[in-house]
Amino acid sequence: MAKRSVLVVVGLVVLGAAVAAALLWRSDEAAETDPARLAQGAALYAKHCASCHGADLEGEANWRERNAEGLLPAPPHDANGHTWHHPDDQLFAITKYGAAALVGSGYRSTMIGFGDVLSDTEIRAVLAYIKSRWPAEIRSRQAEITERAKSAN
Repeated sequence: MAKRSVLVVVGLVVLGAAVAAALLWRSDEAAETDPARLAQGAALYAKHCASCHGADLEGEANWRERNAEGLLPAPPHDANGHTWHHPDDQLFAITKYGAAALVGSGYRSTMIGFGDVLSDTEIRAVLAYIKSRWPAEIRSRQAEITERAKSAN
């Protein structure tokens, strides 16, 4: 009888762990469409990003032309910009560490890193929000870019 009880307990623990893992695990795609995550990303974007990149992700005027200090204005994050041309890992790194840290070689940018301000989860929520604003075709193309980058590594 004791052996059977132990087996039942072990079985319940394994089952519980499997259920917990299933509940915690979500594909990136599912997480990117989660309404709570998108709302969090929208709020964080408004607080930390919109002052430069625009409330509607429109970026700064003349974003392709260097200003008097030799810096590029903040680009748009909507479908008209180039954000979607980058794979997810690169977008995350730019957001966490800043453009200059990623490019190196003395590159100067007003895009600071937010790694001391936002958690990795919050950065991913902001990126999910930005991506949610793109048309389906752009999201699909950016997903392909991300997959090619993953395959190359």
